[in-house]
Amino acid sequence: MKKILTVIFLLLTITIIGQTKGTISGTVYDKEVNNEPLPFANVFIKGTSIGTTTEFEGTYTFQAEPGTYTLVFSFIGYKTVEVPNVIVKSGETVIINQILSASEGVSLSEIQITATANKESESALLTEQKKAVAIEQKIGAQELSRKGVSDVATALTKTTGISKQEGSGGVFVRGLGDRYNVTTLNGLPLPSNNPSKKNIDLDIFSTDIVEYISIDKTYNTKNYGDFAGANVNIASKNYKGNGFLEIGIGTGANIEVISQNNFYLNDGPNFSGFYNKNHPKFPLSNYNFTTSWNREKVNSPINISASLKGGDSYTFGEDSKISFFTVASFDNGYKFREGISKGSTSPYGLTAKEFDFTSYEYNTNSTVMGNIAFSNQGTTLKYNTLFINTSSQKQQEYDGIIDVFDYASNGGGLIQRSTFEKTALFVNQLLGNHKIKERFEADWGISYNTVKNDVPNRRQTTLSPDNPNEPEGPKSFKNVLSTSDNHRFYHELTEDELAANISGTYKFDENEEEEFNGKVTVGYSGKIKNINFEAIQFNFDILINNNGTPINQPTIEDVYNLDAYFNQENFNAGLFKINTFRGGANVPIALDPQTYEGNQDIHAAFVSFEYSFSPKLIVVAGVRAEEITQFIKWSTALDPEGGESEFNTTEILPMLSLKYKLNDKQNLKFAASKTYTLPQFKERAPFLYDEITQTSFGNPTLYASKDYNADFKWELFPKSNEIISLGAFGKYIQDPINEFTVNSASNDVSYVNSGDYAVAYGVELEYRKGVFESEIEKGDDFLKSTLSIGFNASYMNTNQKLDDEKVLKETTEAGFPLSTFFTNDEDKLTGASDLLLNADISFFKEYAADKNLLSTLTFNYFSDRVYALGTQGKGNLVEKGVGSLDFITKYQMNKNLTIGITAKNILNPTIKRFQETQDVTVSSYKAGISTKLSISYNF
Repeated sequence: MKKILTVIFLLLTITIIGQTKGTISGTVYDKEVNNEPLPFANVFIKGTSIGTTTEFEGTYTFQAEPGTYTLVFSFIGYKTVEVPNVIVKSGETVIINQILSASEGVSLSEIQITATANKESESALLTEQKKAVAIEQKIGAQELSRKGVSDVATALTKTTGISKQEGSGGVFVRGLGDRYNVTTLNGLPLPSNNPSKKNIDLDIFSTDIVEYISIDKTYNTKNYGDFAGANVNIASKNYKGNGFLEIGIGTGANIEVISQNNFYLNDGPNFSGFYNKNHPKFPLSNYNFTTSWNREKVNSPINISASLKGGDSYTFGEDSKISFFTVASFDNGYKFREGISKGSTSPYGLTAKEFDFTSYEYNTNSTVMGNIAFSNQGTTLKYNTLFINTSSQKQQEYDGIIDVFDYASNGGGLIQRSTFEKTALFVNQLLGNHKIKERFEADWGISYNTVKNDVPNRRQTTLSPDNPNEPEGPKSFKNVLSTSDNHRFYHELTEDELAANISGTYKFDENEEEEFNGKVTVGYSGKIKNINFEAIQFNFDILINNNGTPINQPTIEDVYNLDAYFNQENFNAGLFKINTFRGGANVPIALDPQTYEGNQDIHAAFVSFEYSFSPKLIVVAGVRAEEITQFIKWSTALDPEGGESEFNTTEILPMLSLKYKLNDKQNLKFAASKTYTLPQFKERAPFLYDEITQTSFGNPTLYASKDYNADFKWELFPKSNEIISLGAFGKYIQDPINEFTVNSASNDVSYVNSGDYAVAYGVELEYRKGVFESEIEKGDDFLKSTLSIGFNASYMNTNQKLDDEKVLKETTEAGFPLSTFFTNDEDKLTGASDLLLNADISFFKEYAADKNLLSTLTFNYFSDRVYALGTQGKGNLVEKGVGSLDFITKYQMNKNLTIGITAKNILNPTIKRFQETQDVTVSSYKAGISTKLSISYNF
């Protein structure tokens, strides 16, 4: 009994003592981001160690003895604020809210830490994900740096449910490819840089310009409705703090490249990638071409990179601030590939084309970006400008069977193609945000973008054995079957787009905690796109006879010296003539290019309501109405007389999002919506795109698909930089668009609304965890060591109904009949992998205040995925699943100097495409291991 009484007395004593204390709590806001809550700020009583740090939502709370204190608010890189005369009473709570703004007087290193920790860090972005009602993911500059990511396309593959198309900047989101996704920069749309794509290639965006990348997999009314996969929004860097200047250089190599005795490219293009070349004025009546047909040796195929970054900010008076950031960079890279390449096989496994191929490639990326921001008393104005020039130069050689039936059928054929492609993108944006009193906020943005894609002077030659029965014997042009087998090709694509967004938000229903329970947002968004495509091909028609008299075509002594054949002397001798598809020198319109042009206008009005029905339940409901007009006209080799096509539609797009807060660390989220998918200009234009083993053309009868989407997700945030989440999703696509092999002798590829429906569903898991964290005191510094792991996985199932009768009926009624004869009545969606995996492990260790080591090992895997649907009894073309392993390490030697080493694609798997029913490998090669050494110096 005595022990019991003692315990009761102690409990009562503790309770009484606890009741003598009071509570200090409140919220800290960040003035630099429109007074959003600021996590991880320090709050403490001056002269004591009593205090805490703010949580995800910027909130804090701690207890103190009754008394009058000075409360101190601080955050690295921000002005420290002292609030005097804070009175704490026993058993009562005092609320102190505070706004912090960036400091002018802190050191450069502190400013850099602030910019990273608050605007680009993993923990800050997880905070936003936790607060958001929508189901979204973000990857910031800190995580991109840790994982050694250099471009946006690769960055996306580090997130859940996204894979990258090998050899391109295209991505698949939950198995849905280019046509189902949307790309924006700071919320405004971006044009495509490729006539074959809806979206701009994301690998042209260097991560130097990125603050974070947002992936919205669920639809909200501010997004355009033309997506079912994801809206990928790139948020460009904004700088706040004192001035800085950073210079970086790097060098590296691809193992496959440097293992070659010789490396070859083509004549004309330069090192910088800004080359352009137009055809001569009189190309048909004489041989006036000046660039060589011959490949050229490259002496030092070593990759290099260089960058220059800088920024500064200035404060005027109490409330006005101006800041700017600029970056300029150049990167190049050499690639070498060799393997096999075949055309699709017959139902019996017979392959029409069969090659051993060699490909030499050189790519460049030049980027310049600048932005300036001004803020004053609730108004923020930003101007962004971005210029990117990318180039790709390829020297490709295909040796083998050109056509098993009658063209180098025993082997010995040789096709050489020299291609240079250049894309220049100009982006200009003006953005504004205005806070009018406490309840109303207005956002607006306007952009004008131009993209120009050029293929100047592509060259292709086709040789076959002089004697078809002697494939290893001398080669000549005399057995060439098509006038287009030897050609020079020029194309130019220009796309201009004007876009605007404007919205206003009104907050209502202020509760007892002086917070707003709900808001309504109304707005308009629109874009006007104009596209112009021109192409001309000069075919070198090999003459076999002249008025019935055979012409003695010479054998080719050196297959890599074709200037010895294609020259003025042989032109005069009548060995070849030069034509376009419209005719030769005697045809007045022979130099009229193939063209298609058009416009796509979208105008939309939207409204959404957000309301907190309780502290736990938040609902967002909205609707968007879009009016869409797409017009295209053309004159091409497939339709020289020309034609035009137009469709108009109005789409009503509802959406619903729910968030239920289980507790301070757990959420349940649900989203449902309707969207649509438009066909692209290239898919509707009857223009023949010619590749070595495949050609494709558009179908003017295509029309939009309708998409119905649903998502459910559970999220747990154990700590500021940790997350565990599990989600499920489902999609129903009405009248899906697919690529298919045309039922014809040519086996061309085209596009159709292939059936009544397609479905996709799956589950996604994400796990980020700190394994350990230690801290030791060294002088005045506390030095950290951390080990963290990350893992995400997606398992998906897709299925679509394929209907030959539907395709034939709809295309025939529209005057452009196409036959499909799909091998299967049902099949998977193209580009969809059943399984996607991403994993990483990172180790960080501080040796001194400005001396640390960061090392990361990352792994990515995607399972087999359909590349193209099979027809006529042929199996699907399938890309074999592969895994890739990268290692990145960075050593900061002092506050100025950092050295980095990366090794990518360490496993160097074989990239393979096969035809599944016939079990024939149609393409196979290795991409090679790439290594890089980089050095950056921060002034």
